[in-house]
Amino acid sequence: MTDSTDQLAPMPADWRRALAVVAHPDDLEYGCSAAVAVWTDEGREVTYLLATRGEAGIDTIDPVSAAPLREREQRASAAVVGVSEVVFLDHKDGVIEEGLALRRDIAAAIRRYRPELVITLNHRDTWGGTAWNTPDHRAVGRATLDAAGDAGNRWIFPELADQGLEPWDGVRWVAVAGSTTPTHAVDAAAGLERSVQSLLEHRTYIEVLTDEDPEAYCRTFLTANARTVAARFGGRPAVSFEVFGR
Repeated sequence: MTDSTDQLAPMPADWRRALAVVAHPDDLEYGCSAAVAVWTDEGREVTYLLATRGEAGIDTIDPVSAAPLREREQRASAAVVGVSEVVFLDHKDGVIEEGLALRRDIAAAIRRYRPELVITLNHRDTWGGTAWNTPDHRAVGRATLDAAGDAGNRWIFPELADQGLEPWDGVRWVAVAGSTTPTHAVDAAAGLERSVQSLLEHRTYIEVLTDEDPEAYCRTFLTANARTVAARFGGRPAVSFEVFGR
């Protein structure tokens, strides 16, 4: 077992394109947008791929009305950290099925955008201890790890090539945000303020989560996480990832 005080390695830096694949609007903002801000500042290309539009996430707003609202908030949120391309797959929020259809959709996106780095969110059963993870997070995270390999094999989903999506075997790492067993980290200092503003763009969602002032809530959550990781990253506020090499 890794000691909780072991220092985390810096994230690999020799890449140009990343694809971030998550289940819902706000997943990346809670997970790793400070790192995304740093990367886009460096001139790297980051594309967001969301399995759903988060339409089942607000109890007081019906899904038909919530979907376009949450899509708008996600696009605005991504723009704050320098991401201009946000793609939605339209799987159904709350009941995403882990299986071939999801793997195919993600593999198709990997072939289309040709990233060296793929990012996703915690795919394990819990957030550590007894904090149970959601089925959507588990399904999308696991499918993303699988699709990183599927994308490079022309005999898996051969119909994608017929659609003009040739195999892409260039994924070198899949980085899992929100992992309780991280291996790497990114210095988040330069992106931390923008990550707060990025999460704040999900205001409609946040206002039903907490009675706290939305900006205070976002700032407290993200800065506390960055400071926690700092203990394992030379004292620097950071975003952590569990990195799977390929």
